[in-house]
Amino acid sequence: MDRRTLLQSLAVGIPILMLSKKLSSFALPDSATRDFVEKILSGPFSPTWESLSKYETPEWFRDAKFGIWAHWGPQCQPEAGDWYAREMYMEGSWKYKYHIEKYGHPSEFGFKDVINTWKAEKWDPDELVSLYKKIGAKYFMALANHHDNLDLYQSKHQKEWNSTRQGPKKDIVRGWADAAKKHHLPFAVSVHAAHAWSWMETAQRADRHGSYAGIPYDGKLTKKDGKGKWWEGLDPQELYSQNHILSKDSQDNSTIHKQWDWGNGVTPPTDAYIHKFFNRTIDLINRYSPDMLYFDDSQLPMWPISDVGLKIAAHLYNKTIKDNGRLTGVVTGKILDEVQRKAMVWDIERGQSNNIEPLPWQTDTCIGDWHYDRGIYNRKGYKSAKTVIHTLVDVVSKNGNLMLNIPLRGDGSMDELEYKIVEEIGVWMNANGESIYATRPWKIFGEGPSLKQTTALTAQGFNEGKGLPFGAADIRFAVKGKDLFATVMGWPDQGFVLIKSLANGAVHYPEQISNVQMVSTGEKLKFERTTAGLQVHFPAERPVIFYANALKIS
Repeated sequence: MDRRTLLQSLAVGIPILMLSKKLSSFALPDSATRDFVEKILSGPFSPTWESLSKYETPEWFRDAKFGIWAHWGPQCQPEAGDWYAREMYMEGSWKYKYHIEKYGHPSEFGFKDVINTWKAEKWDPDELVSLYKKIGAKYFMALANHHDNLDLYQSKHQKEWNSTRQGPKKDIVRGWADAAKKHHLPFAVSVHAAHAWSWMETAQRADRHGSYAGIPYDGKLTKKDGKGKWWEGLDPQELYSQNHILSKDSQDNSTIHKQWDWGNGVTPPTDAYIHKFFNRTIDLINRYSPDMLYFDDSQLPMWPISDVGLKIAAHLYNKTIKDNGRLTGVVTGKILDEVQRKAMVWDIERGQSNNIEPLPWQTDTCIGDWHYDRGIYNRKGYKSAKTVIHTLVDVVSKNGNLMLNIPLRGDGSMDELEYKIVEEIGVWMNANGESIYATRPWKIFGEGPSLKQTTALTAQGFNEGKGLPFGAADIRFAVKGKDLFATVMGWPDQGFVLIKSLANGAVHYPEQISNVQMVSTGEKLKFERTTAGLQVHFPAERPVIFYANALKIS
């Protein structure tokens, strides 16, 4: 299938997964690859699904279980939540109204101007990463760019619109990378810029009502329009990438979700756009040597209209082999089929699997909105530490990792409500980490009432918080060597818990049980094993944090 046929197929909405097998060997014609300035390393991995499917998830990732993500960039500056750079151009939306009140009309003050106000004056990456390690994170991820298309590093191929030249005039990724290295944490970067092409199409609009009706927003401005302005000499199209016709139904704000996989009428990106994304990402990998690359994409960036995502994944894998003598790289993607899950780590956004997955996976979630939202702070709307810990324990029992975003203000600081949540997570992790780190799933992941009401994944995830809340009758299991960990998701009011899966004669645990102790204190607990289950008597005094109580059984 050639590229023209492929794009025509996507335009009529043929589902991606129906095409995936046919496209497994898809490559651009030679004439379309002349602008690949950066080169990929040769090695055991080639840029095909077949080659990448030989991938094996490195042990560091499997053992880590818990990471912290700084999903932080210029969209945090307005403190109005995620997707600000898109929704500030959506007439009548609350972010549009907020933008006008705070900055002015988007025909006069666009997102490029928001970037100019972002100074990151209180950002201290060393202090933050030190805190993340202290609370139990075993890897750290930084935002390298978002759909707003500003590179947060010294970008060779986004020379003017990067954080060393605009906004804070700092190499954000370098600051995070150096801090992670200092504190001996594997370093990850998240890359979202593949979708700027369609995501920023709202900037091409104009108001339909009011005194600004018909006056275009700043999405079509070019270099010649900057004379006498702060951005004189800069080309906004290098940032916005809007020098193209609108995608089908672009005026419908929800259409972007249907077109995330480059189908359903999206205007096909140019070769130049695709090549530039490839060059930027390879430069990012070569410059900062991340251990992990997170993509906010269905499968891989630009797939299936281009194989650049396959090239990037192969390059990262081969580079970590060259640098470390073994494969240490991790690449994540969303909505993967069975073949694709062998080639990379499946990431589930704001949700979790309902089963033990045969291959390691990750959920990514946030205690608030992805970008900092002052409204969530004002109404005290953050996830509690209890919710985070319950999610972590459940995910680990199913062979997964939790990547948690703690939103930072535009200035780079953490608010006091977040800090309290982070500290509480740290107290639990430092007391119970033995039941989390380097564990593997048991024969079953758990038992209890919560299993009776689970919610299926939607698109790339989005099922978190939709089931029954956990309680003391809910148990989650994990194993390390000969030790079985059973985490009781609450404190039993009756003073004991009955673990039915560990009854006498239980098929999953025929071995004798000689010892049960509470991980957080090391205290040995009284227990009786009957045909009804393993009855474990809890101490009279509760620990400081008692909403998840890990038991070590041997």
